[in-house]
Amino acid sequence: MTQRILLTGATGFVGHAVSRRLLERGDQVTALVRRPQEVVPGVTEWLASAGDFADVEQCSPSTLACDVVIHLAARVHVMQDRAHDALAASRETNVEGTLRVARAARRAGARRFVFVSSIKAVGESSQGREPLSELVPPRPEDPYGISKLEAERALTAFGRRSGLEVVIVRPPLVYGPAVRANFLQLMNAIARGVPLPLGRIEARRSMIFVNNLADALLHCATERRAAGELFHVSDGHDLTVSELARMLAWQLQASGRFLSVPPGLLRLAGRLTGRSAQVGRLLDELRVDSRHIGDALGWRPPFTVEQGMLETVSWYRATH
Repeated sequence: MTQRILLTGATGFVGHAVSRRLLERGDQVTALVRRPQEVVPGVTEWLASAGDFADVEQCSPSTLACDVVIHLAARVHVMQDRAHDALAASRETNVEGTLRVARAARRAGARRFVFVSSIKAVGESSQGREPLSELVPPRPEDPYGISKLEAERALTAFGRRSGLEVVIVRPPLVYGPAVRANFLQLMNAIARGVPLPLGRIEARRSMIFVNNLADALLHCATERRAAGELFHVSDGHDLTVSELARMLAWQLQASGRFLSVPPGLLRLAGRLTGRSAQVGRLLDELRVDSRHIGDALGWRPPFTVEQGMLETVSWYRATH
């Protein structure tokens, strides 16, 4: 059965993938945006121009009706956050803004709210432990992770009071065509033949291809059994940092200059340069246990890591 979907974050690369997946299914998609922007053709725009969704409860169209919200919009994690109070700024967007959208959507008839959180709500590493399951006690370490966990809890409480079905999804790093940030920087460096100290980094990192994430979110929006659930999602095949770099080099047809620097030396360099957190994200494992969504909903990633990387590299080679 097709549904009326309200989507936030629709102009980002994840939002585009989710929009396309919903439209393929035949759903009616309305994007909540701050300014008229490029959305996927076939998506209707709802303009709420104030930051942090401050005006969303006042400017909702009288004709708006929705069945499900998929909430992607967030104040994202950045390495050098220049906000005077990064935690307060993250809370205003990721907690208060999320609740404003939930209240407006509930008044518009929404019965379910799919909240795209982050594995950072649990922590930065699975080092020395099994892959992180939904049962691991959360210990977020930065303003982004803290605010995402607080949003999960606030939404869950709102759902209990209002009857809104809340589904929480925690992805790890998302990659795919139009990816930005660190993943794009890595591809740029490999394509240019920049020597990188990645040859001996055996830490495994879970990731998820953007079209796998879009498919998982569709299941969370439509499956009756998803109501009230918390899901960790990934591609199900965790590469080491070294394997990831070599796969990208092979698909980019680049030489791939990967230096075999001992991890201990990299950690020392991180401490001396004040970049311990960045180095730790390279050297520490962050593996996600995504079996629960398979057991509960029968979901399996429709694309392999190799397919996801190939689509990402094909986009990169066509645009750079």
